[in-house]
Amino acid sequence: MAEGSSNASSGAEEEAMVERLLTRLALTDDAKLEKVLAKLLPFAISLLASSHNPTRVKVIEILSHINKRVKDQHNIQLPLKDLLSLSRPTNVAPLVKNFSLVYVEMAFERSSFEEREEVIPDMLCDLSSYQAQHQDLFLRLVSKGLESFVAGPGIERTGDRLKTMISTSDRSIFVEFCLQFMLLQLPSNVPVGGVVTCPGLSIKQISRLSGKEQINNNQLAARKLGMLNLLANLDLEARLVYPVFIVASIDSREQVAKRGEELLKRKTGAVDLEDDALIGRLFSIFLGTTNPEEIAAEARIAPASPALRARLVVTFMHSVKAANLFPMTLQCVFDCLQGKGTTTRLKQAGMEFTVWIFKHASNEQLQVMAPIMLNNLLKLLDSQEGSETDAHLLPLRTFTFQAIGQLAQRVPQLFSGTTEMAFRLFNAIRAETPSMRFAVQEALKSLAAAYKSCSEHVKTEIHALLLENISAVEDEARFCAIFWARQLYSLNHAPSRFLCMLGAADTRLDIREMALEGLNPVEFEKIEVDGAGVANSISYPLLLDITTYICQRQPALLSDVAVGERMLIFPSSTYVAMIKFVLKCFKEGLKKVSNSLQSMDYFRLLLEHAMAFDGSLELHITASSALIELVAIDPQKSAQHYRDHLPWIKQFLGHIDHGTRDSFGRLLGISVAALTSAEASKLLQEVTSFLQDGVKRRFEELDGAICATGYMLAQCMTGAPSVPEVMMRTALMILIEWMSKSDPSLAGSAAEAIGHAGLRGSLPLATGDLSSLVSTSSCLEAPYDNLTIESRQVVSTLDSHQFVPQNRSSVEDKSEESLAFLMGRLQTLLLSKDSKAVQKSVLACGHLCFGVAVPELLDVSLHLLFSLSRSKVEDILFSVGEAISFIWGDVPVSVDTMLMSNFVSLSSLSNFLTGDTNVNDGMSSLVNQDSSLEDSRADAREKIIRKLLDELLVSSRDEERCAGCVWLVSLIIYCGRHKKLQLLLPEIQEALCHLLGDRNELTQEMAARGMSVVYELGETSTKDKLVKLLVDTLSGSTKRKRAVKLMEDSEVFEEGTIGGTPSGGNISTYKELCNLANEMGQPDLVYKFMDLANHQASLNSKRGAAFGFAKIAKQAGAALLPYLRVLVPKLFRYQYDPNKRIQEAMGHIWTSLVAEPKLVIQEFFDDIMDDLLVNLGSRLWRSREASCLALADLLQGRKFSEVGKYLERVWIMNFRAMDDIKETVRNAGSSLSRVLSSLSTRLCDRTLTPSTDVNATISILLPLLVSKGILSNVTDVRQLSINTLVKIVKGAGEAVRPQLPDLVACMLESLSSLEDQRLSYVEMHADRAGISTEKLENVRVAIAKGSPMWDTLDTCLQQVDAQTLDLLVPRLIQLVRSGVGLNTRVGIAKFMSLLAQQVGTSISLHSGPLLKVLIPTVKSERSPAVRRSFAAACGGIIKFAEEVQVRKLVNDILELYKSDDKDAQTASGLLLREFSYQANDLLKGDYAHVLPIAFIARFDDNKDVSSNFEEVWEENISSEVVAMQLYMPEIVDALCESLGSSSWKEKQKSAKAVVKLAEVESEWSSPFIQRLLKSILKELPGRLWDGKECMLEAISAVCRGSCRGLAEIDRNSGLIPPAAVITAVITACRRNKSSFRITAFSCLEEVLKAFKDLDFFDYVAPLVEECILASNNKTESSLATSGSDDFLTEAQESQNSSSVPLEKVYACLSATLTGAPLSTLLRNGKSIIMAIVANMHPGKTWQVMLSALSAARLFADRLLSSKSETSSLPGFSESSYNDLVTQLQESLISPVLDCLSSSKIAQVHIAALECLERILKLASFSSNVPNGIVKLLQVRLLDVQAQEKNAAARSLISGIQELVNNVAKGP
Repeated sequence: MAEGSSNASSGAEEEAMVERLLTRLALTDDAKLEKVLAKLLPFAISLLASSHNPTRVKVIEILSHINKRVKDQHNIQLPLKDLLSLSRPTNVAPLVKNFSLVYVEMAFERSSFEEREEVIPDMLCDLSSYQAQHQDLFLRLVSKGLESFVAGPGIERTGDRLKTMISTSDRSIFVEFCLQFMLLQLPSNVPVGGVVTCPGLSIKQISRLSGKEQINNNQLAARKLGMLNLLANLDLEARLVYPVFIVASIDSREQVAKRGEELLKRKTGAVDLEDDALIGRLFSIFLGTTNPEEIAAEARIAPASPALRARLVVTFMHSVKAANLFPMTLQCVFDCLQGKGTTTRLKQAGMEFTVWIFKHASNEQLQVMAPIMLNNLLKLLDSQEGSETDAHLLPLRTFTFQAIGQLAQRVPQLFSGTTEMAFRLFNAIRAETPSMRFAVQEALKSLAAAYKSCSEHVKTEIHALLLENISAVEDEARFCAIFWARQLYSLNHAPSRFLCMLGAADTRLDIREMALEGLNPVEFEKIEVDGAGVANSISYPLLLDITTYICQRQPALLSDVAVGERMLIFPSSTYVAMIKFVLKCFKEGLKKVSNSLQSMDYFRLLLEHAMAFDGSLELHITASSALIELVAIDPQKSAQHYRDHLPWIKQFLGHIDHGTRDSFGRLLGISVAALTSAEASKLLQEVTSFLQDGVKRRFEELDGAICATGYMLAQCMTGAPSVPEVMMRTALMILIEWMSKSDPSLAGSAAEAIGHAGLRGSLPLATGDLSSLVSTSSCLEAPYDNLTIESRQVVSTLDSHQFVPQNRSSVEDKSEESLAFLMGRLQTLLLSKDSKAVQKSVLACGHLCFGVAVPELLDVSLHLLFSLSRSKVEDILFSVGEAISFIWGDVPVSVDTMLMSNFVSLSSLSNFLTGDTNVNDGMSSLVNQDSSLEDSRADAREKIIRKLLDELLVSSRDEERCAGCVWLVSLIIYCGRHKKLQLLLPEIQEALCHLLGDRNELTQEMAARGMSVVYELGETSTKDKLVKLLVDTLSGSTKRKRAVKLMEDSEVFEEGTIGGTPSGGNISTYKELCNLANEMGQPDLVYKFMDLANHQASLNSKRGAAFGFAKIAKQAGAALLPYLRVLVPKLFRYQYDPNKRIQEAMGHIWTSLVAEPKLVIQEFFDDIMDDLLVNLGSRLWRSREASCLALADLLQGRKFSEVGKYLERVWIMNFRAMDDIKETVRNAGSSLSRVLSSLSTRLCDRTLTPSTDVNATISILLPLLVSKGILSNVTDVRQLSINTLVKIVKGAGEAVRPQLPDLVACMLESLSSLEDQRLSYVEMHADRAGISTEKLENVRVAIAKGSPMWDTLDTCLQQVDAQTLDLLVPRLIQLVRSGVGLNTRVGIAKFMSLLAQQVGTSISLHSGPLLKVLIPTVKSERSPAVRRSFAAACGGIIKFAEEVQVRKLVNDILELYKSDDKDAQTASGLLLREFSYQANDLLKGDYAHVLPIAFIARFDDNKDVSSNFEEVWEENISSEVVAMQLYMPEIVDALCESLGSSSWKEKQKSAKAVVKLAEVESEWSSPFIQRLLKSILKELPGRLWDGKECMLEAISAVCRGSCRGLAEIDRNSGLIPPAAVITAVITACRRNKSSFRITAFSCLEEVLKAFKDLDFFDYVAPLVEECILASNNKTESSLATSGSDDFLTEAQESQNSSSVPLEKVYACLSATLTGAPLSTLLRNGKSIIMAIVANMHPGKTWQVMLSALSAARLFADRLLSSKSETSSLPGFSESSYNDLVTQLQESLISPVLDCLSSSKIAQVHIAALECLERILKLASFSSNVPNGIVKLLQVRLLDVQAQEKNAAARSLISGIQELVNNVAKGP
């Protein structure tokens, strides 16, 4: 019971307290209400937690009262933070929380930006602890608050606070709200009562986002931008914000979309698009609610907008997970293609996504999806039929076909069971437009793989389809037909190969190439791989299958060929491809012994038909060659067949191709074997008759007959058939005779034919005297110039190209029917200049000796062959080598092979000339010959060996050594297995090693190749010795053992290598070198020459060794391992040798020796680096160049651990290379420099290299580049160093801080030292060129700011900290004092300014020393650009200086202006201007001192000073009027002080300032006016100085601005009255200086106008009369007639001779008349009229007349307007007025008419007419005009009207005429 009473008492107390609060609240004024609510409102809401109900009721009453009070007073703020904290506790009463949240919302609406910024983080914290509706409230408030964060700095502070406060769950809630808010798009119009919908959102979500507020589009965009900015500063995970940013990127408002796109790229670049949750969220945005029937209508989420869906699809195409998220993937595609509201763009994106799915979906998912997807794709294509030409649908159809192709690759079984898709696409490729065919073609290419494993039935149908399309008009259809034939069928499928043969003749190159690839087994090796990964053996079709199919397609092939057949059955290209492929099938069948007789007959028929006349040359060559290969298989059977087709063969003996002629000659020779003796004799006689019938025939016919004769003779010498020896001898003699004909080609063919006959044995000729030829053959050894006359004649005859057949007079001359005679003909033929003829003759010698081993014949042949040792024709040398091998006799070829096959030479048989020689392949099957022949060849073999080894290889002549080398290598290649050569291998090896260093490239190559052959032939010891020798040669440690004797004519250098003699001759031989050394008086110079020659030989040795080493290295294997450490560095460098041939040779060695280059280089990296660095300093330029290039390749991609110890050396050597004397070395150095720069940049980049390595690299490179790079005298080195420094500093970050002072100093000094010197030259001569120096300086500074040095300085600024600043400031001060050069000094100043901005208050400790050195620098600098820059630096630093220091500094600067030094004044203006710009707040305390000075200094005559102070004035005032009112006392004090200065310039600018002051300030107080007038009037008398006119202008301005105040001043008040001003100005008008007087009259006019209500006529009239009299040279005044006109006489007496423009005088008169009363006008009327009339005659200028007319008009106006005052004037009557008007008419009308008629100026006409108008109006109511004047006016006006052209003047004339007529009529 006690407890109950206690509760009751506490409740009563609470109620009483609340009552008091309510009373206090009611009594509170609105002005104090906000302050009261700040404490009362949170407390009142907290009382809602009371358990006492009356208390809660009272609190509700208080809250209701508050609501009513603040409802309409939005300026009253509520305690937002307290209310928010009241809602925070989790155990707070629900009523308290609810009410606090209500008032939080109200308080937020009324809060300021700063308060919102402070509470937004609090609102987002602990969101997850609130109910959903409360979360929505907070989120809406946050979005509203972020509306102001679009461009403000508060977003960063808010983000920083949130990073540490917000939890993961709160973050997710906020991001989800942001996502929904980004999806919100307001419709343009919503019907009343209608429901707002939005793509991507539900109705419930839209209500959540907007609440009860009506958001407009501008607010929506602002809030979205605020959210994006806040999310950007929160650094959230990319997967969270990615959906938000991607939705924002397609927003309808450009600024939102732009910001979203930016953040999408910048913040989510590393997002993981394989994240399940992320991709699922994106799909849910795309699809919306997928099961709407289970969700309430208001909660159903609509699908995304088309634009967003298109963007999401693009994202899905970068995610493999998106392709595998079934069934959403499938639904996404269907929505794109067939969904509601889809667009063409979305359909296209959907098809792209379909292609992506087919490419990346898993097999399991694709198996399920594929049938459905394919069905929809086909429906889509069907729906578009008939719209192929629609451009909008082309991309969609393209992707549809692409999708089908991709699906065929992934799910081939979906297509391979039927040919429907193949037929459909092949039909499409022919029906589609050309632009679509490529897409269908690609689909067909992909589809081909699907049919790879189809059934044979399907393949058969497809083949029919391909056969149909191979002849299609559309290129794409033919392409796909060939592609399918190549891909779908194996090589042994004959029908498909036939398609490829047809495609070989296609008009398109790509189709032809692909068809030929289909006939190439190499291509099938790439694609036919079995399941184990091993390539299947490629098998050709059987010869019978392929030939049978071809014949089935073209049955005409089965018919016999006819003589003269012309038409081809197939195109030539098809025939060529067909023959080549069938020939391969034929050869393959030979290996398997599977070629049937029928297939060979088919092949023969194919070849025979290919020889039709319409065939191409290539076809005939191919067919004839293949025919010989076919015949060579069974010559006897072929002979039986062709014995009946001899006419068909003979028709091709005259073919234009030599090979074809030769083939049919062979065929004719083979066919002879099946003839009878009589038939053979007849055939031989028939063919030889072509050669001796005297008829002029074509070259081809003669050549073919000669070839056929040779082959027929060879066959006849076998005895089958038996032909009489006489006939064979006759045929031989015909051939011998043709050897002496004038055409060397035919002569060579004849020699070749005889050689073919000689292969069969001894010719049917007598031996003759062969020994005599040995002695005469020596003539061949001499050059052509040393030959005998007879020999020359023979050579000339053989070299002639005219062919004149000659008949033999007799063939019975026994002396000519001998072998000696034949050899003599061969000897003569060897002298021919036709190399082909010589080659044939050489081979004929070899063939003759191979057939018969007569010792005398062997000796003669060797003498003839060795006589060609000086030949420089390589083909001749190789032919001689082959002939010597035939003489040696152990060649690997039979006579039948040479005569009955396509044998060409031993070199082609062994691949000798291609470099693929292998003595173990195909060369070991030596032909067994008779032992007697072997014995007879022994002497010849010895002679060959001795000649080669003992003479030619050690000859002093290059060409002889070359010949010996070629012949020796030929011998060991062709006959290397012979036992004699086996014994000589060591000696041959030594000889070849010696030749590796020969100058002749062919000698080197052949020696190297010979060594590889020796290595193959040799034993183990020989191989080891050879490897050691080659290693020594490559490493440069070998010594030459075999000496070459130098003769006088021995060539030591090539011509032109070392220049020429002083007389202009060449220096190449040993004798010439000795002569040159003797002439120079330096015999020892010969040794230096020989040293050069040895060095060249050493290089040649290396190259030569490389040729053989490559092949030996493959075989040597482990034998080379011990030498790798020596070889690898050398080989690596030699691969970059300047000599391309050495590069190539060493490259072969490297490839052969090094299987894994990367591992080898890594293993021997240090050795390679040491070798390259040493050779970078070599005395040999080629070594330096090679080392540069090698280093450039070696250093790429290296780490610091590898190159750190070499980095400094490499840079230093690179600098040397870039300054090398040799241009190519410099170029190589540039290449190395680029690599070094890239490497160094990477090693100094913190994002790419560990920080320890970065610091180590920086410590090495920065001092090096600063001290040796940038300061180098070499331009390229400097440029490289600067560019590298820029890159290094950008990436190094904090690592540059230890080097920062030196780096900054270097960069600043480089701004000038590295400037283009042409700019300095131009500046020195700028005045002469008419260029402003200041503008040129600005250009130079602008260029420097764009330089790499400035970029580096800008980067350095970002790394300055407090410790670095302490070291940097002293260096900067030193640079200010000692730095030279415009750019350097401007750069120092600019760097200081930026430094102050960067470090902020940290610079305050150093501001004193910096300003101490900067202020004098600004004053002393002569360059305007530098001065401005240092002033700007002062402005930047003074912001952080102490206030006392600033006060003192400002006073010092003002004192600078008060000095007489112009530089000091300029510096003062510059400094104050920069202070105004950069430290305006600090300057406000000194405005009373600064602004008055600035106001006056604005008018300084120095433009630099005035412009600076103008900016100071403008920058520091808000309004000019207000500023003058505030600081008027100070300004007036300064003006008075300045006006009293002894300096005229000071007086002048002060007067100008007064003018400005008067213009701006219209209401002055009297003391200020009087002080200024007193100062100005005090300065007006006295000496006239230049510019004193400004004082008069100041008087005019003051009087204009304060006329009312001055007019009220009493004369006796002690102040300056207007009369005193007028008097002073009139006095000034009488000064002698013309310009001053003119200004004074202008001033007088202005003053009189200002005091227009005052009468100053008596002051001004004497001056006017004086000036008028002076202008008219009058000595007496015409007005001195009465007492009132005495002033004219006085004016005459004081007349001054100085003139003044009369228009100024009349202007003053007009201004005086304006203020003069009527009494003054009446009293002085006559004198006024006379003054006006005095200058109204034609002799005056139109300006004077105009001013006089204006004065007259004004005078008339004044009289006209003052007539009513006449009666009230004392002393005057109306008659006085009338008299004056009459006098005015009589005096003015006539002069006015004279002005009107005499002047042609329209202004004068108008003024004169207006004057007449006023006079006549005056006369119309004052008195009558005399008749004479009226008549005069009428007459003169008519004349003027007739001549007047001005419309305004004509109008005035009409009005005047009317007035005149009225006057004439009388009253």
